Amino acid sequence: MANGASTNYLYIVVVVVVVVVVVVVEVVAVVAVVVVVATEAPEGFVYVKVYMYIVVVVVVVVVVVVVVVVVVVVVVVVIC
Repeated sequence: MANGASTNYLYIVVVVVVVVVVVVVEVVAVVAVVVVVATEAPEGFVYVKVYMYIVVVVVVVVVVVVVVVVVVVVVVVVIC
């Protein structure tokens, strides 16, 4: 029982670490895209806005998917 609990906690820790890494990567990607777009086309603010909307949508979708996966994993681990 103790070993099972330890393994479950280990899984949870791994999942949390993965989520944090994914979120950090997403944030870095957003910043990189914004910086590149802003520097490449300083006159094209419309493009910046379009890219921002696309990036925000992508980030939101990814975050939602990750959160759902984490919740499912945690629930499964707790039940099992």
